[in-house]
Amino acid sequence: MTESIFSQQPVRAVIIGTGMIAQAHYRGIRNAGGQILGVVDADPNRAAQIAQQWGVSVFDDINAVLANPAVDVIHVCTPNLFHFPLAKQSLLADKHVICEKPLAIRREDADELASLAEERGLVATVPFIYRYHPMIREARHLIASGDLGPLQLIHGSYLQDWLLGVEDNNWRVDAKLGGQSRAFADIGSHWCDLIEWLTGETFTELVANFHTARKTRSQGSAVTFTQSDADSTQPGVAVTTEDIATVMLRTGNGIPANVTISQVSAGRKNRLWFEIDGADKSLEFDQEQPEQLWVSDRDGRTLRVKDPGRWSDEQRRLASLPSGHVQGYAQCFEAFIADSYASIQGATPAGLPSFRDGQRAAHLIDAVLRSVEHRGWVKI
Repeated sequence: MTESIFSQQPVRAVIIGTGMIAQAHYRGIRNAGGQILGVVDADPNRAAQIAQQWGVSVFDDINAVLANPAVDVIHVCTPNLFHFPLAKQSLLADKHVICEKPLAIRREDADELASLAEERGLVATVPFIYRYHPMIREARHLIASGDLGPLQLIHGSYLQDWLLGVEDNNWRVDAKLGGQSRAFADIGSHWCDLIEWLTGETFTELVANFHTARKTRSQGSAVTFTQSDADSTQPGVAVTTEDIATVMLRTGNGIPANVTISQVSAGRKNRLWFEIDGADKSLEFDQEQPEQLWVSDRDGRTLRVKDPGRWSDEQRRLASLPSGHVQGYAQCFEAFIADSYASIQGATPAGLPSFRDGQRAAHLIDAVLRSVEHRGWVKI
């Protein structure tokens, strides 16, 4: 691109879907200075309601979006089943794409999307947004600098409780819409992406176990992360996707790792936690306390906190609020969208998760499913 990114017109977007995550995309686009041309939803009434709320147009379907030359980028915020066809159609129409994860519910489809995006020279990103916590950037800097010494152990969890009750239900529970894996595909993929990106290590084999705590759930569907209003007196719907996943992994360098994934852990709202142990020091991070990074050695523990005036360059870049002013999930999403749009305009921001990262997650999900089926270790 020869034109300066500062002289270009705002990136013009359409959002497909109107659920909780679409709202996060909407706020991110506005914050990045993008222009939202319209919205698409399978429910025309819902589309009209959201379009009025956002002050944008309603497109009848994906074909109407693809035919509009003003559209630069399409945000795919639908149930998982529709990610692949919508993203593929968009790329073939030479539109940039930001697609929710999992990129596809079949590994082969994710492979196709990642290759297609590169072949057509399009920006195609996946919201692994936890990379955008400033203290995650600081953790990556410390690991890359060798401050921890050789890595020896990786362990952690990602725990939620929004599907704890038998009355809690959502489209994600339905394997036809969400895929064969639910908890691991939905949130375990975040944990694995974060660990591999932080450490530079690659998981090469794993053994996994699934457990479905709620064999049936009430009919009806809750908005994501809200309590369901389903009628618990109605006959239950059988559940085939997991509430809990436990996974042991090994990296190509032989480093052991383990993670527990749960959407039925009471009191845990969105607790992505990890500890990375090196020969000299260890790092600990809890996404529910995202401005804090614990750095420990044998003599004690030190707390580093987000600070736009200190620590590593990337930590400072993403510390958008002064130290002591709470910054969390919303700012991560805003930074991810801003970096995606900057990439569309020709920049090369660090750590931007692409369709190749979405493809990697699809391979991990596939390996977990194979391990559960065969009850043993599998290669990734």
